[in-house]
Amino acid sequence: MRAIFVLFDTLNRHNLEPYGGTDLETPNFRRLAERSVRFDRHYVGSLPCMPARRDLQTGRLNFLHRSWGPLEPFDEAMPRILKKSGVYSHMITDHYHYLEPGGAGYLNTYSSFEMLRGQEGDLWKAEVDPPLETWRQTYHKAQYSETPGDLAYHNMVNRGEIRDEGDFSSVQCFDLGCAFLDRNHAADNWFLQIETFDPHEPFHAPERLKQRFQTGWNGPVRDWPPYARVTEEAGEADELRANYKALLAHCDEQLGRLLDKMDALGMWEDTMLIVSTDHGYLTGEHGWWAKNRMPAYQEIAHIPLFIHHPAHADRDGSACETLSYTPDLMPTLLDAFGCAIPESVRGKSLFPALRDPAEPGHEAVIYGYFGGAVNVTDGRYTYFRYPEDLLKQELNQYTLMPSHMLVPFGREELQGATLVTNLAYADGVPVLRVPVLPESAWYQSHGPAVMEQNASLLYDVQTDPAQLSPLDDPEVEARLSRALCEQMQRHDAPPEAFGRLGLTPQET
Repeated sequence: MRAIFVLFDTLNRHNLEPYGGTDLETPNFRRLAERSVRFDRHYVGSLPCMPARRDLQTGRLNFLHRSWGPLEPFDEAMPRILKKSGVYSHMITDHYHYLEPGGAGYLNTYSSFEMLRGQEGDLWKAEVDPPLETWRQTYHKAQYSETPGDLAYHNMVNRGEIRDEGDFSSVQCFDLGCAFLDRNHAADNWFLQIETFDPHEPFHAPERLKQRFQTGWNGPVRDWPPYARVTEEAGEADELRANYKALLAHCDEQLGRLLDKMDALGMWEDTMLIVSTDHGYLTGEHGWWAKNRMPAYQEIAHIPLFIHHPAHADRDGSACETLSYTPDLMPTLLDAFGCAIPESVRGKSLFPALRDPAEPGHEAVIYGYFGGAVNVTDGRYTYFRYPEDLLKQELNQYTLMPSHMLVPFGREELQGATLVTNLAYADGVPVLRVPVLPESAWYQSHGPAVMEQNASLLYDVQTDPAQLSPLDDPEVEARLSRALCEQMQRHDAPPEAFGRLGLTPQET
């Protein structure tokens, strides 16, 4: 068996033609849809980037226990399981968060990996005496910085290294992916993951693609939206959206290169292909840019998934209504290679859905950010359940790897830590229980300090897919509250996770 997993970052489902997008042409996603099963009710799990990747490796949610953090020693990671079963796994990525303290351990689970540099604020090239005046004239003030260590500063340094299309790290990811196939396509028992940061912001695309989406903008480079409400004038907002479309067109072209290679090597008859993303993104919908701060609207949470499997090639070109989410991909890949699925896994293999289009999948799935709302969908309705006060709730992080995204946990946090031994998903391993403090680096960057407090919201996404009109339906809300509670129990949520939402665990 051979399998390829292509993971884009921040790939908006509603922009893709197979999902009804009309804003731009995505011919290679159309090609992909013709050669795969398109999953129409696929959702995120833990958010954002690294929490999603921990779900992908472990097949279970982590946002109920933990914010952005490393792979844990007790995590049963999919590439390790493959390795033990004699399957060679290789990762090719430019997702630089793997190099940060909060991304530790993930790459080392693969048999081998290749890391490309230069995305966003990657601490890549040294620029001690930068051309500040040139930068000031080139970049919009909202994405300009004179401070080493700032994302904006290092993004400007990195862009100075990108002179030709071949210099884009996303292009190099697919270069290396195609080279892997040239070298190994005749071999058996391998798993290849091609993972690119694009189309994550900043929306830096090749100039020829930007020309397709001209807005008349005459100002400095403006391709990095804030994580904030939309306050920009129409012309500036249009330019931000146009640059996302240009970068999405770039991703479509890179996908096409992989599909071409599979065609040339005749791989469709013996190779599985999965294409998906970690989450979507708001480009002005609901009056917001980006993610993290606002509710996890459909544009963020309802994500694309395409799966081709040679044994089910008769289903290629069809759509699947099975309700699924990110943790399902880990057991699906283990299933593909005949590996036993660990008891700790809460996702479900999607092979039943590939065999039978009537397979219902999950009755409900939950998703969200640690410390924010816990959200649930049954495929028809979505419900965002918020605590009464984001700034006055009991939160604890459960970890043996006390690192935030960029820095270790602080002394103040660790002084209140205790050891607990009753966490089901840790299999009896003692784990630190660390009280969340407002002084936490996470609290001020991805946590409650930047989240906007919302009342709990209920939507019918069948009749209102844009989620413009919240419902007042106590019966549906009560049913989804029960489903949410059941799913939290299924994922071994700690007691305080129920209390902060005003829920009571059901007796089992």
